[in-house]
Order: sequence, then C-alpha cells, then structure tokens
Amino acid sequence: MQIKFVFHIVGIVVLGSALAALLPMLVDLMAGNPDWKVFASSAAFMGFVSISMILATWSERSTSMSLRTAFLLTGMSWMVLPLFTALPFLGLGHGYADAVFEATSGLTTTGSTVFSGLDALPPGMLLWRSLLQWIGGIGILAMAVVLLPFMRIGGSQLFRSESSDTSEKVEARWSVLMVDILLIYLCLTALCTMVFWGLGMSGFDAVCHAMATISTGGFSTHDASFGYFEGAAMQWAGTLFMLSGAVPFFLYIKAARGNRLAMFRDSQVIGLVGFLCIVSLLAGIWLHQRSEANLFEAITLTFFNVTSIVTTTGFASTDYTRWGAGAIGLFLVLTFVGGCSGSTSGGIKIYRFQVLLLVIKAHVKRLTSPHRIVPTTFNGRPLPEDAAFAVLAFLALFVATIAVSTVMLTFLGLDLVTSYSASVTAITNVGPGLGPVIGPSGTFESLPESAKFLLSFVMILGRLEIFTVLVAFDRDFWKA
Repeated sequence: MQIKFVFHIVGIVVLGSALAALLPMLVDLMAGNPDWKVFASSAAFMGFVSISMILATWSERSTSMSLRTAFLLTGMSWMVLPLFTALPFLGLGHGYADAVFEATSGLTTTGSTVFSGLDALPPGMLLWRSLLQWIGGIGILAMAVVLLPFMRIGGSQLFRSESSDTSEKVEARWSVLMVDILLIYLCLTALCTMVFWGLGMSGFDAVCHAMATISTGGFSTHDASFGYFEGAAMQWAGTLFMLSGAVPFFLYIKAARGNRLAMFRDSQVIGLVGFLCIVSLLAGIWLHQRSEANLFEAITLTFFNVTSIVTTTGFASTDYTRWGAGAIGLFLVLTFVGGCSGSTSGGIKIYRFQVLLLVIKAHVKRLTSPHRIVPTTFNGRPLPEDAAFAVLAFLALFVATIAVSTVMLTFLGLDLVTSYSASVTAITNVGPGLGPVIGPSGTFESLPESAKFLLSFVMILGRLEIFTVLVAFDRDFWKA
C-alpha cells in the first residue's frame, strides 16, 4: 500500500488549507480586527507541518493509486483536515472540542454550529466558516464523482461509466474531469453571489452565503440564518441555488459539451425535483390553512425550508418546529432524503430510494410468480445485482450507525430527542436538529465535549458514506 504517498497528498491538502487561511487573515487585517494574528499563526503552523510532510515523502509522488490507497487517502484526508482547520476557531475563546466540531461541520458541509452571536463575530471568522464549506464542497465533488464510483461505495458504481474510469487504477485523465467540475463550481458560486447581491445582500454576505449555498453547507453570517434577509425573491433564489448544488455535477459537464437535455432526462434529477415539488406544495397548502400566511407566502416558506433540508443545506428562513407536531415529523423524515449522487449534498441520496423501490417492486412480483424474471433498469440501463446489494447494505449500516450513536449520546447525558436528532443530522450532514437545544433556533454549544467529538466522527462517517471508513477496520485491508 502506498502509505507514504497518502501522507504526501494529505500534506498537500493541509498546505492548501494554510493558504486558504490567508484570505480571512487579509479580511480581518483590512477591517482592523486583531484576529488576523490568529489566522496568521494558524496558517504558519499548518504550513510548517504540511511542507514537512511533503518534503519527507517527496520521493513517493505518483500519478496513479490502487483501490486500497484510494480508500486510505479519502479517510485520512477527512480525518486529519478538521484537526488543523479548527485552529483559527481557538481565537474565539472556545475549546478544542468546539473548534474541531465547527471545522468538521464546515468541511463536511453539515452546517451544525457551536457558535451563537454570529452577527457580532469578526468578518474573518465568518468568512473562514463559509470558506471551509466551500472547500469541503469541492472535496466532496472530487470524492463523489471520481472516487466513490471507483470504490463501489453504497451503489455508487451505478455512475461509474458516467463519471469515472473503468480500470483498476485512478488514471490521470480524472484531473481533466476535476478541472471541469471546479470551473462549474466557481461559475455557480459567482452567479449565486451576483444574484444574492442584486437582491439586497451586502457584498460580504452574498459571498459567504453563495459559498454555503452551492456547497449545500448552510453556515450563515447571522443568527437568524436566511431569515435575516427579507423578501420572497431572496428565498426563491436560495431555493434554486441549493437545488443547483444538489444535482449531479457531471450533468453540467454534459450540458456544457452540447447535451443540454441531459439534466432533464436523468432519473435522479426528475425524482428529486418531483419529490420537492409535491412535498413543498402539499406542505404549503397545509401551512396556509392553519396560519395567517397567504398561499404564496406559505408555499415560499415550505419550498425554501423543504429544499434546504432535503438537499442537506440546513438554512432556515423560519423556525419550522413552531408549525406544529406534523411539521416536526415531516422535517425529521426529510432529513434522511438527500440530493443526487455526484453532488455536494449529503443524506441517503435519491438514487438509493429509487433502487430500493425497484428491488421491492421486483420482490413483490416474484412472490406470486417465483420463477418470473423481472427486469430492473435505472436511468435506462440494467440494474447491476451488486449495486442493489450495495444499496441495501448501506441502508442497513446507515440505520445501525444512527442507533449506536443515539445510545452513546444518551449515555453521555443527552435527552432522547436531542440524541436521536443529533445523530440523524450528523450522519445526513443536514445541520439543525430537533428540540430546544439543537433545533433551528439553537446550537450544539451546550453539548458535552465527548458528544461533540462523537458527532464530529459521525459527520465524517456520513460524508464518507460509512464504508470508506469501515473498510479500514478489516484486517485484510492492511495486508500487503
């Protein structure tokens, strides 16, 4: 296994984070805020460690890597990076557990936070939170579009022929694919920034919220989250751009290369948009009937907040837990859904539900006709048997992880609602939980340090789709 090569790449990733920390340093320096020193010292430390790692493993540079190396590199990168990017948050007077939780939440685009009083935080800190989500978003795309199909995680091999190589090595041509994705990611972020700015956000708020929106992260610069900004147009723009981050990015590449209808023919996109429209419209009608909001206002609220939860962004334009028990139950279920494979979104993902329905449908038909051959297709192609098995295995492990995490949190002193919703929101990378402690109007600050470290690990598990981490516990994985 190419262990030194893994450390070489991890060093490069940490060096990139050190360079990124210079941007909020400059923002604070220009604003006359003394916190620029925190970013300077953090960047210097990250730079020293990363350059040392790079130089120590310089001879291990490679243009390809094996399957096991891909697993190790993915896991190591996501485990190590929050430990370094957490350093600037120590400047706010929080402990290391809080800092790691916030950094992990940012990089995994979860959006859970331990910070309150966001409106009074230094601009550099606010920018660093959004920047972490933006960096995490492009890292997620690299993993979702290039690595996961290669590693056949949770049924992602369905998209292998769409976006990744078919050999046993990760080939150099994937770098071309990532350049295309990065350009699209930059263009969407720039467009979102201009739209938010044109609709009334300040330039700073527009940049921060654009990065958090396209990455489906959900960090805001205000305690009121997206509810700080008035006007239905702002919410509809946010809804559109959250959705743009939750669709497969390789479809943007197809559209740019001339296949402009690819997005509208994809089973995932059709399923996601259809699901959002049906749920949001029904919830909007229900909200209109039981509140003083007119029908348009109610539908605007439900479209924004339903899209935010389903795409795992985590923005809130209002405290939807005040809509009643029915709304709480609905949003808890929506937390599991997620966006499309090959996007920045978390959750179970739409395609897994679609595959599950295909498997159930085929099984029901075979109950009355045991010898019947039931063809199953996904996106116009035959469904591979190993993909269906991988999806079922992922769903089983997903539920088991929530159960174990919930029990562990209750033993750490948290109530059942907080424990369960914290576990769900962490593994689905959504952000807000339920209840008065970690709900849309609360934060995770009051949780014990041990609970924050546990939830940080669960966030990474959810972002890496569990199996990427679990495989490292197999003894055969480490055999030469």
